[in-house]
Amino acid sequence: MIAIGSDHGGYKLKEAIKAHLSESGREFTDFGAFGEESVDYALIARKAAEMVAAKEADLGILICTTGIGVCMAANKVRGIRAATCTNEYTAEMTRKHNNANILCMGQKVVDESLAIKMVDIFLKTEFEGGRHQRRVNEIMEIENKD
Repeated sequence: MIAIGSDHGGYKLKEAIKAHLSESGREFTDFGAFGEESVDYALIARKAAEMVAAKEADLGILICTTGIGVCMAANKVRGIRAATCTNEYTAEMTRKHNNANILCMGQKVVDESLAIKMVDIFLKTEFEGGRHQRRVNEIMEIENKD
């Protein structure tokens, strides 16, 4: 299960990714936007991130104009490691080394073809663990320090 969402600035790319996920036989839950009318990305990112954090979704995909706003919002949810990626390499490495659980992209930063490649890479790439697990644990310790 994939949690997916966008604001109005990422709506068209989200719809293209949803079509690709459907064609690939992947299930997803769409948290909006449901059109190009202005919506607040933080609320949508939060809902998708909460689904991933609760392990009701395996991974998430969030899109806005740049990918930065949705990433910032998603990372406020405990247990989320969202990463804004701009190419295939960053989509792969954020899974391998950071165990990212949400891929963030910008509709004005990546085109549809690249975005779909990044989604496929992100969804198939496994976390390497090992020395990277120690670093992910250190990130999570920062989050859990109150």
